Amino acid sequence: MTARIKTSQRIVETSLDLFNQLGERSVSTNHIAAHMEISPGNLYYHFPNKQAIISVLFAEFETLVLSFLRPPQGRRVAVADKRHYVQHLLDAMWRYRFIYRDIEHLLRSDADLAASYRRFSFACLTQAQAIYSGFVEAGILRMSAQQVESLALNAWIILTSWVSFLCATRENSDTLSEQALKRGVYQVLELSSGFTTEHARAEVDELIKDFYVPLNQTLDGH
Repeated sequence: MTARIKTSQRIVETSLDLFNQLGERSVSTNHIAAHMEISPGNLYYHFPNKQAIISVLFAEFETLVLSFLRPPQGRRVAVADKRHYVQHLLDAMWRYRFIYRDIEHLLRSDADLAASYRRFSFACLTQAQAIYSGFVEAGILRMSAQQVESLALNAWIILTSWVSFLCATRENSDTLSEQALKRGVYQVLELSSGFTTEHARAEVDELIKDFYVPLNQTLDGH
């Protein structure tokens, strides 16, 4: 049983590496098996098809994001929490970047995954609104409820489309860097910059500066 679990996890981790490097559509189960130096039959013993592996990876990604995308309990939010959120978002985007890169194809290919993604999207939007509302209550942002709703939606649109934007605009679209993804997080930080209150301005500006990546560096695919 132990060896079986270990092989299953190895398949998932190897698949994630290959999907991130080459794109999910360029990787078959035979590629995964060959990379691991196991037989295709051994892989199919654990996963009936590639989609089953993708489902496991998406579940991991969903669990990771929802584990940190929530307001703190028992206290008000602080600017330090903003850094916590965006750093964890960047880490998740980088670790599971193939999901962002191939999302439309993935959802078209699997109705169950598409349904899971819709639920995940709704949960993320709900949590993002709660977090932004917490920043308003803490006096870090000054916004109306309608503006909070729009901000959460705009942040979601940027984060979920950023990798596609990079692939469409970079000459070498097969190569993505963590720095290029970092600029996407910076774009999200800038969305709320104009709503920042004076007493939080210096700390927020410092955070935004830390995530800035020049546009020419972001779009340079080399």
